[in-house]
Amino acid sequence: MISITDLEKTYRIGDNEYPVLKGISLDIEEGEFIALMGPSGSGKSTLMNIVGCLDRPTKGRFILLGKDISQTSDDELAKIRREVLGFIFQTFNLIGRISVLKNVEMPMVLAEVPREERRSRAIELLESVGLGHRLDFSPLRISGGERQRVAIARALANDPKIIIADEPTGNLDPEVSHGILKIFQQINNSGTAVLMATHSYGLIKKFPARVLKCEDGKVMDSSLQPFELTSEY
Repeated sequence: MISITDLEKTYRIGDNEYPVLKGISLDIEEGEFIALMGPSGSGKSTLMNIVGCLDRPTKGRFILLGKDISQTSDDELAKIRREVLGFIFQTFNLIGRISVLKNVEMPMVLAEVPREERRSRAIELLESVGLGHRLDFSPLRISGGERQRVAIARALANDPKIIIADEPTGNLDPEVSHGILKIFQQINNSGTAVLMATHSYGLIKKFPARVLKCEDGKVMDSSLQPFELTSEY
């Protein structure tokens, strides 16, 4: 599904260059559950942004579903983000002035799904995450855990092949976080790949995820080498 070879990302600020990703090679198979772990500044978010087609690498190859992303136009990237990828963020990124239901409908509006079809699917998705009773609520009037479940339902709206979740439990307490991870597991069991950045090894070790350790711009696969937990995680 994803093949990354010698991937580098360098940011230029003025006359200075700052390498963030330093020659990453990685393959992710269809339907995998990947937990990307590492301290702040290790390159996790940059790698997530590239895999999510929100940024482009400086060097190296990134193949997504057989397509070389480095050769892809901005319009094609927008289509991939809309049809192939689903995004979930630590800060939820919900629109407070519209209802929970309308938030979940939004990706389908952009994909020009007919009104009745998108409403029906949005209701189905919200019911699947236990929020059928919150359809007309504003996201500002529900709890943090409920907001994250709305964000999950929204990410699933266009039936993505890959869910990209950047610290999705970072603002939630342990009990609510465990519930969110169970939803991710259900999503993954249905065949959707999940790539999740997290600091919580104590939480993720309870789930059958393949753990990748990101450190100093490089990635180590913990299934191939011992994973040592440090106080930074």
